Amino acid sequence: MKFEPDLCRVEDALNIIVGKWKPIILLHLLQAGTQRFSELKSHMPGITQKMLTKQLRELEEEDIVVRKVYAQVPPKVEYSITEYGRTLEPILHAMHEWGTKHQAHREQKERNTKTILE
Repeated sequence: MKFEPDLCRVEDALNIIVGKWKPIILLHLLQAGTQRFSELKSHMPGITQKMLTKQLRELEEEDIVVRKVYAQVPPKVEYSITEYGRTLEPILHAMHEWGTKHQAHREQKERNTKTILE
């Protein structure tokens, strides 16, 4: 497949999934299915409530995640990945695989550098 740089849509795709937390949120929803806000937050202890809300809203705006509010007291809100959002799964897995290989590459490079310096 040939890509034309002037027509590249990679930036568009990255704008949707980029961020420290979005890929992690998506992977949790892909793996565990529907989750309540508190469940998602418990999987990511470093995220603030404000940031999780922001990231979920952005994913919801792009039809990647759906938010379901139950009319009860106390309020219950659940988040699920949409069928459209599921199309990101192979992309996220490919990025994970590449990231794993890149980390190994960096570690090997660092070991080689130390060997040369010794």
